[in-house]
Amino acid sequence: MDQFTKEGRKLRPRKTSSAVARAEKVDFSSESGRSEYGERPHRSEGGEHRNYHGSPRPGYQGGSRNYRSSEGGRSHNSPDRERSYRQSDGPRASRNSAPRPGRPQGGKPFQKGGFKGAKPFKGKASGPKFDKASSEGINRMISRRPVVNGSESSESYVSPVKDVIRLNKFIANSGVCSRREADTLIQAGVVTVNGVVVTELGTKVNIHDDDIRFNGERLKGEEKVYIIMNKPRGYVTTASDPHAEKTVIDLIKTCPARVYPVGRLDKSTTGVLLLTNDGEIAERLTHPSYDKKKIYQVALDKPLSEEDYRTILGGVTLSDGEVKADELEYIDENDKRKLGIEIHSGKNRIVRRIFESLGYNVKALDRVYFAGLTKKGLKKGEWRYLSEGEVNILKIGAYV
Repeated sequence: MDQFTKEGRKLRPRKTSSAVARAEKVDFSSESGRSEYGERPHRSEGGEHRNYHGSPRPGYQGGSRNYRSSEGGRSHNSPDRERSYRQSDGPRASRNSAPRPGRPQGGKPFQKGGFKGAKPFKGKASGPKFDKASSEGINRMISRRPVVNGSESSESYVSPVKDVIRLNKFIANSGVCSRREADTLIQAGVVTVNGVVVTELGTKVNIHDDDIRFNGERLKGEEKVYIIMNKPRGYVTTASDPHAEKTVIDLIKTCPARVYPVGRLDKSTTGVLLLTNDGEIAERLTHPSYDKKKIYQVALDKPLSEEDYRTILGGVTLSDGEVKADELEYIDENDKRKLGIEIHSGKNRIVRRIFESLGYNVKALDRVYFAGLTKKGLKKGEWRYLSEGEVNILKIGAYV
């Protein structure tokens, strides 16, 4: 005959009375909370958790998913979501009782550059270092090139001034923003020429006669500024980058003018860097057609072989074409891992890619010469304004 519980649920048939007797002797105080025969619990209409024989399971509270054995077993829904375990020899510390260092509560654990608040690595970098011997070798390479630093010229450079230029260029020359951003401002209708709102791109203006205003304020030509810097390691060569921790602009906060880096250096590359608000000279110094020379001192993870030495001078084929060094020298006769390389290509990461294509890893890269500029007299992170004489030399050399 079928049997039913008080709530009217049908009970499973029992094979023998001995099976019932064994089921009634289940010890629910064990950590697993199951019977020795593995009966699965089920839920009654009243919300109690019961096994197949109608006995309520200890530790179940009000129908919520909160199971804890009588010996302090695992909790799935405790207020702090803590996993706590007890063993026969005493309690064990909670795995999540204390937050990990640098792990923000309630947010994403990882941030760019490691955990937020984590201390930066201060250990010594691996690989060879530039010493006195390599410095003397690289200085010999520089001495064969014309140098702007400290030079004075009796000849003054007269820039060809154009009376009529594009409106976005005039706005950029005034130090408001870049040309691309100026186009956005023009289309937004916040720029006027002689009292009339101009929204058409490509509009030309007379820099002497026209009254150009941005948000009601008249714009004037910005004074040109030229800065030479010895870029340190760890700084990004950009005017602004929301993902970068440090940019080279952070090093020149005392400069009132808005300047931009001329060209780019990798975050881990150090050396001479020019910053200016003179867009014309910046283009002349970086455009490939002008073949401006750059000299780097390189430290590799292993000595450069004679065969690879000749290959670099003859030309290396990369994914974006063939490139070859103008000059290549061992700058330390006792260490063939240290070299000086002169190159005029402005392709991205070109020096690193040349050596990596031949199976070498660049451990240190320092630009010591750029279009006549050197880092002479500047320590890492230091900068200064170029003198008027140096600017004249730079301009004359840039436009040759």
